[in-house]
Amino acid sequence: MIRPAALAFALACLAATPIAPALAVQPDEVLADPMLEDRARSLSLGVRCLVCQNQSIDDSNADLARDLRRVVRERLVAGDSDQQVLDYLVARYGAFVLLEPPRTRSTWLLWYGPFALLGIGAVGIAFAAARRARRRDEPAPLSAEERSRLEALLSDDAAAAEQPSEGRQ
Repeated sequence: MIRPAALAFALACLAATPIAPALAVQPDEVLADPMLEDRARSLSLGVRCLVCQNQSIDDSNADLARDLRRVVRERLVAGDSDQQVLDYLVARYGAFVLLEPPRTRSTWLLWYGPFALLGIGAVGIAFAAARRARRRDEPAPLSAEERSRLEALLSDDAAAAEQPSEGRQ
């Protein structure tokens, strides 16, 4: 049975939880045109806050992020396409400003290096497993003492096989 106090506490916590993610965009930054605002928001989600570094400018409360949000909106109002806005930011701040770096020759190692290392590791593990299986299949060589004991046993077996058995007739 659930206690009424526990239920009331759970409901209060649920009511206090925001339904939508808290974004840093201030009301005075929002554009009047909803289409432009949607474009600005989608662009802002892909632009890195240069102060926070692992947040988009849409999520950051830093002053520089606010300035970058304004720049994005100003460029959109001026008629720039989404790509032109991103090109402007990259020209001004470098490719680091993008949360997802472009796939160029200079970033191939960044994009494909982990997969190459994973492949090299898989090949290394396969070679090690094959070598271990070969070692298991090959018996260890006999020592001199073991060899002499084996020869003695084999000669005893050969002598016993040559003698007729008494029970056969």
